[in-house]
Amino acid sequence: MTDDIRIAAVAVLEACRARGWTIATAESCTGGLVAGALTEIAGSSDVVDRGFVPYERKDASTRQQGQVAGRIVVTGLLRHALAEKPSSLIPND
Repeated sequence: MTDDIRIAAVAVLEACRARGWTIATAESCTGGLVAGALTEIAGSSDVVDRGFVPYERKDASTRQQGQVAGRIVVTGLLRHALAEKPSSLIPND
């Protein structure tokens, strides 16, 4: 990881801690690089909750129970899908 990325990741983690926030990432093109940069920092598990690297699964039998059956159009930060049915993307546990 470059120094610039490490500095940014530490800043994000510190800002979240100060506000009592946790992070869940949803990445596709980056393939988990954002979550990877955050979890590279020791102690990040108090802030980083989970990460998703979604790839299309055409066969519905391979999806987790309760997962959205159709396509989700990603706009911004998945705000439409999360607003409609959060549990379909993020489990309650």
